[in-house]
Amino acid sequence: MAKFFGNLNLVLLVGVLIAIAVMTSFDGRGIPLDANSVFRWFHVFFGILWIGLLYYLNFVQVPTMPSIPAEQTGAINKHIAPNVLFYFRYAALLTVLTGLVVAHLSGYLFSPGSDLNALTFNGEGAVDLIGLGMWMAIIMFLNVWVIIWPAQKKILGIVEASDEEKAVARPRALAASRTNTLLSLPMLYCMVSANLG
Repeated sequence: MAKFFGNLNLVLLVGVLIAIAVMTSFDGRGIPLDANSVFRWFHVFFGILWIGLLYYLNFVQVPTMPSIPAEQTGAINKHIAPNVLFYFRYAALLTVLTGLVVAHLSGYLFSPGSDLNALTFNGEGAVDLIGLGMWMAIIMFLNVWVIIWPAQKKILGIVEASDEEKAVARPRALAASRTNTLLSLPMLYCMVSANLG
């Protein structure tokens, strides 16, 4: 048992297989197994990974770093943080991409012959709510890739940067990360509530 749980890839593979079994066993019982439901599942999975890592960084790692002795920060900065930021930024990318696919498959993103478009707000309650959530998620995604990741590469020494450049990058990355934390709360409300009706 310890060998199984010690292998993350194997655990994920078995989890996916169980998810597929659940999806196929409920297909035909009023819950269709179609591209939309599969992409929704991926969207939720990547969203949980993204927001979970955002909260880990903001609630645990960043507040704890000042209390860690200088000789121990190398383990975090050289090993943990780059790994966290890899999953963080690609989870952001995949959350947005799968979300756009779901919006398209649901018929409220650039649908020919339809005046519903979640990105332009047209007075359709749930579509406008999901659109607002999508815009917040897109801003958050851009913060990750345009502000946070370039700043963190300097801070962590992944790219060469002077002490002055690192000093400028730190508050910039923190402000973008805290902006994402702030936006995550109304964004999650939009995503959950738009699907209740």
